[in-house]
Amino acid sequence: MNHIGELLVERGLISDQQLSQIDPSRELDGESLLSELDRKKYVDRHAAYDAMAEEFGVEFIDLANTEVDLTLLETFPQKVIYRQIIFPVRKENGTLIVATADPSDYYPLDEVSAATGLVVEPVLAEKSEIAKLIKTHLGVGGETIEGLVKQKIEDGVELLEDIETDGSELSEMAQEASVIRLVNEILLEAIESRTSDVHIESQQDQIVIRYRIDGMLHTQPIPPEINHFRAAIISRLKIMARLNIAEKRLPQDGRIKLKVKGREIDVRVSVIPMIHGESLVMRILDKGAMVFELQSLGMAPDTYATFSELIKIPHGIVLVTGPTGSGKTTTLYSSLIEINDASTKIITTEDPVEYQLAGINQIQVHSKIGLTFAASLRSILRHDPDVVLVGEIRDLETAENAIQASLTGHLVFSTLHTNDAAGAFTRMCDMGVEPFLVASTVEAVMAQRLVRRLCRNCRRQVDPSKIDLPKDFPVDQLQGSLYEPAGCRECRNVGYSGRMGVYELLVTTEAVRELAQERASTWEIKKACLAGGMKTLRDDGWRKVIAGDTSVEEILRITKGDRLG
Repeated sequence: MNHIGELLVERGLISDQQLSQIDPSRELDGESLLSELDRKKYVDRHAAYDAMAEEFGVEFIDLANTEVDLTLLETFPQKVIYRQIIFPVRKENGTLIVATADPSDYYPLDEVSAATGLVVEPVLAEKSEIAKLIKTHLGVGGETIEGLVKQKIEDGVELLEDIETDGSELSEMAQEASVIRLVNEILLEAIESRTSDVHIESQQDQIVIRYRIDGMLHTQPIPPEINHFRAAIISRLKIMARLNIAEKRLPQDGRIKLKVKGREIDVRVSVIPMIHGESLVMRILDKGAMVFELQSLGMAPDTYATFSELIKIPHGIVLVTGPTGSGKTTTLYSSLIEINDASTKIITTEDPVEYQLAGINQIQVHSKIGLTFAASLRSILRHDPDVVLVGEIRDLETAENAIQASLTGHLVFSTLHTNDAAGAFTRMCDMGVEPFLVASTVEAVMAQRLVRRLCRNCRRQVDPSKIDLPKDFPVDQLQGSLYEPAGCRECRNVGYSGRMGVYELLVTTEAVRELAQERASTWEIKKACLAGGMKTLRDDGWRKVIAGDTSVEEILRITKGDRLG
């Protein structure tokens, strides 16, 4: 660290004062130091690498924009690739050009030269870019398969709870260093790629690992030898989640608490026996990466202005609707944080409590012992709250208690599973709630979906006249080009990076109250709202397409036409 830091100071790229801002107790390597300096906006990474390359007397290459000859991998010793984090780039006149993050370490280069019989010339590259190439072309966990069982595990995955084993042969196999390293590698790769769910699926003669990134599943390349580790991988994860590894006939649910690179990660584990063995799904909740800020969720300015006023009303019910995984919890948490202050008491009842919020009292539902949404809601009202969040209105009892809470002067937030905002009124009436109670207490319903954002690094302009636009697309609002996905290394060649919400905000007007009280159909309520100027999910989606945030295909995938027929 000192050598790289001193070099950057000597070259005038950073000051002594900036270098002193990096905690000296953290023994950072060159790559980590540069990342920290880059994060603090003290240095341009490429300028720093150019300086390092000049110091070492080698060339610096940007692997993200360099074409790599993958045929070289056939004769290249893969153990060295994993152990030393190096990668072959090209061959020139009998000389093998090899990317390394540390050109001063000659040992791995000599090892490659001996194995290939070629003269090896190092070039400097970012360690993170070399690691991306390795994972892309050699697969997740490949280094474990190569037999690096004696290597010290330094991947930064720390279990926050002690694990228990039963001493069986399967349990002992799951605790081997190679298996632990392989499982940690799978978890690390998932967390670094912003994966929400990891699917480990047992098939007839192989194991398949898929990551759900931005709502879409992506199959991970893995070495075929990993199939021999299938039972050990599942057992290791069951041990980490404190599940019974001997039970393979019944579904089991558990939880793993991890700390990865200083960030707390909560992993929900579900194991279900399938015909070819157990399959496992992990839901990853990265507490450190979550930011609950209402203004940054993607609401249009007019929608945000109206909704931010609605969440400050003194009493009534505000509902957020949408399917599982549509971002309802994020919207509600962000709303609570926006209105949270010392003069407001907020209590939530959730199943499960996904994220812990400072200054907000949260209750975990336990249906098996009778602590249901309805039961906890009755108790909450004795704690003198101002605002109550009910995780989900699932039944008549919960619905009636939520209505009673709103009628006694509380603001109640909750969620429902309906396809659009207008459907919330008919859904609650279908549960058995009196229509006049629904009409008088529900103040607003926000329906939402999540769409993928176009990657800003590679999105490309496209002439609207060359796209087959749907009939309901507002062509009259177009003021230029549209954008479509292209694909680059930053977005894993998908063309999208991250997600944003599309919203349909229904404010309960007198006309809507009358229709709800008369048990009008969802379509009649929706028609009245559209006549009053409500923007539907589809309308909001088109606004985001025109703004260049997402693509036409993405809105067609997520929403259906509103005004057709």
